[in-house]
Amino acid sequence: MEQPAWQYESGAPTSSVTAAAARTLVIDLEGALLRSELLMEALFSNPARLLARFGAGGRPGMAALTDVLAQADIDYAHLPYDSDVLNQALAARARGEKIYLVAGRLAGHAAGIAAHLGFDGVVTPADLAAGELPFDRGAIDRIETRDSRHPGLKTWTKALRVYQYAKNTLVFVPAITAHQMNLPTLGYALLAFAAFSACASGAYLMNDLLDLAADRQHPTKRHRALAAGTLPISSALLAIPALWLLAVAASLCISPLFLGVLGGYLATTIAYSLALKRKMLVDVVTLAGLYTLRIIAGAVGVGVVLSEWLLIFSLFVFTSLALIKRFSELSMRESAGLADPSNRDYRITDLHIIGAMAAASAMNAVTVFSLYVSSSAVTPLYSRPWMLWLLNPLLLYWFGRALMMAHRREMPDDPILYTFRDGASRATVAAMICIMLAAI
Repeated sequence: MEQPAWQYESGAPTSSVTAAAARTLVIDLEGALLRSELLMEALFSNPARLLARFGAGGRPGMAALTDVLAQADIDYAHLPYDSDVLNQALAARARGEKIYLVAGRLAGHAAGIAAHLGFDGVVTPADLAAGELPFDRGAIDRIETRDSRHPGLKTWTKALRVYQYAKNTLVFVPAITAHQMNLPTLGYALLAFAAFSACASGAYLMNDLLDLAADRQHPTKRHRALAAGTLPISSALLAIPALWLLAVAASLCISPLFLGVLGGYLATTIAYSLALKRKMLVDVVTLAGLYTLRIIAGAVGVGVVLSEWLLIFSLFVFTSLALIKRFSELSMRESAGLADPSNRDYRITDLHIIGAMAAASAMNAVTVFSLYVSSSAVTPLYSRPWMLWLLNPLLLYWFGRALMMAHRREMPDDPILYTFRDGASRATVAAMICIMLAAI
């Protein structure tokens, strides 16, 4: 039987102390104990099943929704509880007090939380007001709802994953490789960067909402703002359409065609969050496509012709990086002694084949680049194309290092983000940029 949360620490009180209790601690569930909204937790505990219920001819209306939410499968063990309130409850239990939760809705889930934590029961706000209580009203201590938690800039920065905006610098690649870095081009590229950043942040929030249960059982993802309860689910629901509208506005300042490409990116991202990320290897191909879409959008945004060489090189590069990301995630789970991921169609025993595929894709990218340097396509763009051959050993080193770091369990991040944070990787990329500039 699962041990109540208030007994997790050593030195738990005995039942004889509890029997002598004279007072009762009453805790508001929402706003005090729970760092989230119970209704929203029920809504996003299994959104796919909720949609299936109504999509399969379920009864529409508020009554049907209430019934579905009441039956939602909420994981009470991993909800974001306030540690200070839990400590106060532990101290009250040590003094022999009874503990009750105050909840005005979803009484079944409130009772489930009380049972999980080892509390004595649940009362409603109406019961408190009327004095119809299973304990002495004159001998209670209460932890009431605190002032609304307003997430600060740091919380929003973390939730929107501003650090992931590094990936959106890919929109600058077509202009750089086409040697079209003038002021108007730079302006359009910056607008494209802003559009993709806003669009991606909205998609990240949506993905985190859909993955709440899985993230809370992950060793690192449980610290994400929504999973940890530092950002209210309702705030995220308001931010998502606002971010996407901002992305549309920035796109319209570029061109309708760019908006179409961004729309394709968003549609693919939504499909990835809802279903594709749970399909073996389909998720890898989709991730590689989403990276490549950024390059396509950059070409459309600044009005340059996208090189076929760049397109196929990008596909192999990003396929390799997506496989390295999966390898890193699975290897971390193996090191932590965790089971196979529940929201991915991979097993820890797949590590060797994923690593082999990542290496093969990386070598294909280097081969494509070598063929490009050998072709006549480089002559109009570079006065010293022979210098581009120096990029091959650097590419081999960069891919090899990424694979080795993932194999050693030293790459906790996305490989592209790891490149920005790792000193050796940054030096390698800087050297490649210098060689390309020298070859012009």
